[in-house]
Amino acid sequence: MSSPRTSPASTPVDPAEPGFGPDALRARYRAERDRRIRPEGSRQYQPVSGRFGYYDEDPYAEDGLVREPLHDRVEVVVVGGGFGGLLAGARLRQAGVDSIRVIEKGGDFGGTWYWNRYPGIHCDIESYIYLPLLEEVGYVPKWKYAPGEEIRQHARAIGRSFDLYREACFQTQVTELEWDEDAGEWLVGTDRNDRIRARYVVTASGTLSEAKLPGIPGIETFRGHTFHTSRWDYAYTGGDANGNLHKLADKRVALIGTGATAIQCVPHLGADAAELYVFQRTPSSVDVRGNRPTDPDWAASLAPGWQRHRRDNFLTLVTGGHVEEDLIDDGWTGSARLQQKLIPSDNDQDVPPEERERAYETADFQKMNEIRARVDAVVADPETAEKLKPWYRYMCKRPTFSDSYLETFNRPNVTLVDTADSHGVERITESAVVGGGTEYVVDCVIFGTGFEVGRSGITSGRLPVRGAGGVPLTEAWREGPRTLHGFYSHGFPNLFQLGPLQNASAVNFVHVLDEQATHVAEVVAEARRTRARRVEPDAKAEAAWVATIRDKAADLYKFHAECTPGYYNNEGMPRQRSESYGDGPLAFHALLRDWRANGGMREVLVDTGFDTDTGFDTDADFDTDADFDTDAGDGAGTEPGGAAAGRGK
Repeated sequence: MSSPRTSPASTPVDPAEPGFGPDALRARYRAERDRRIRPEGSRQYQPVSGRFGYYDEDPYAEDGLVREPLHDRVEVVVVGGGFGGLLAGARLRQAGVDSIRVIEKGGDFGGTWYWNRYPGIHCDIESYIYLPLLEEVGYVPKWKYAPGEEIRQHARAIGRSFDLYREACFQTQVTELEWDEDAGEWLVGTDRNDRIRARYVVTASGTLSEAKLPGIPGIETFRGHTFHTSRWDYAYTGGDANGNLHKLADKRVALIGTGATAIQCVPHLGADAAELYVFQRTPSSVDVRGNRPTDPDWAASLAPGWQRHRRDNFLTLVTGGHVEEDLIDDGWTGSARLQQKLIPSDNDQDVPPEERERAYETADFQKMNEIRARVDAVVADPETAEKLKPWYRYMCKRPTFSDSYLETFNRPNVTLVDTADSHGVERITESAVVGGGTEYVVDCVIFGTGFEVGRSGITSGRLPVRGAGGVPLTEAWREGPRTLHGFYSHGFPNLFQLGPLQNASAVNFVHVLDEQATHVAEVVAEARRTRARRVEPDAKAEAAWVATIRDKAADLYKFHAECTPGYYNNEGMPRQRSESYGDGPLAFHALLRDWRANGGMREVLVDTGFDTDTGFDTDADFDTDADFDTDAGDGAGTEPGGAAAGRGK
């Protein structure tokens, strides 16, 4: 099954087409939304902390790490060892920065791909554009959609290629950031009593880094086995990310949650568990995946610059732009225009708003009818099929893709438990999960309930940041975020934040992170060249950017208010104001390039010519085409477990 390639603005669908019924669909969508909305909104979830802190433990790291606290100085501290942190480190290394320390909570690089190793895990964005720095590392992925382990190993390869293991601190969590005005540097504290001084700090703690649990009554009373999918317990299930969960052969298993993670792990649980109960509040839309191995002839034909070209091709398409050829040709590019209900752009601005909205809605109805028709075609039991049909607009929830999820519900040992009328699982007892008014006795409960999306320790205040004069960042932002370009804030010198705040996002977020990391590295390189003491926007530049965000922010409130509850719309209670650049990522990236090329850095470089006398070489030129040793092996001192790994595993 292939996705349609037509544009809603150019080829509208006839609303009178049989089975389409726009008025009936709108009414059905609204009724299904109302069945699922809970008055507490996102407060229905609870963090994995306090009495539930054990859900956040690291099952992969070496036990008993003991090392002396560090009291030293580096030029750059990078907080987070996922792709954001790795890209920041790599681009800074290309800018000539030698002293870079990545501090990572996990036992190795990888971020979400370090923590998430559940059975069936793959990326749903094409690997050739998702995995960063492929040409720099000298690697072509083995599959169109890479499995998690291949992605994790690529993260480690980046760490080797850019010598980021050398000063890295693993199994270490940053607990405070405090600006020392006299020294002109940050004091970085950690949970291992480190007191590290750094000229610059880059935070890249990710948007999917803090798992959450449902606030189900009785969750703490269950006496069987439990775990979160982000900390999969293979000691209990057996097997690995490829399946073969043989220890579940005599187990009754409950999985709570039917988002993107469940779409991948349910087929393996269904194949191996004695009984599987899938507790669903809202079904995901499940389109064709069509994964396939990489064609070796195609890989051999790739010319230099191929990844950037392919990545730009994808971003142009999914933000509503036009290209001569769709190089990716998958479910994302086939539904590109519909994605503007999540990530708007400045395309189609010449079309009157009412006509544009009518075209979007018509194409959306057609796409979701296709998704629902696929459920009928695959699932044998009509009652189960009806429960698996998603009744909402396409971008109300993250689209998913699978060629085995729906098929799993044809297995006699798999039961779908619909909990929409009770707004989720009702309660958990010592031995059972109660949903849909029925008690299901189980041996194990697995929580596939996702993450606190978009929240980091910095924005939530769990990682205290004190800037000039000791002012906390949370106080400076008490009336809302205040940045220039989303990266730096007045009163917080030499602090860069990577993420989706007050800039632009995209479904291929790693591409966005690379653009951000490149920008930060360019700014740091210029600060080093001009010997600027501080990188900090003044209050006027910051205020102007906040005004730009407000002025260009797309009004998606009405769309999200009509959506079924989920993390895209804050569990049915959408925020009135967007913090994203309304013209979209292509326009934002162009804005950054123009800003850098035309004197914009003068807005943030303070006290140029200042002699910092730190001993760091600041005369390096920024070279985005720098060559690196891509064959660096697992030598001692380069990775966790090596001779110099006192700071690592």
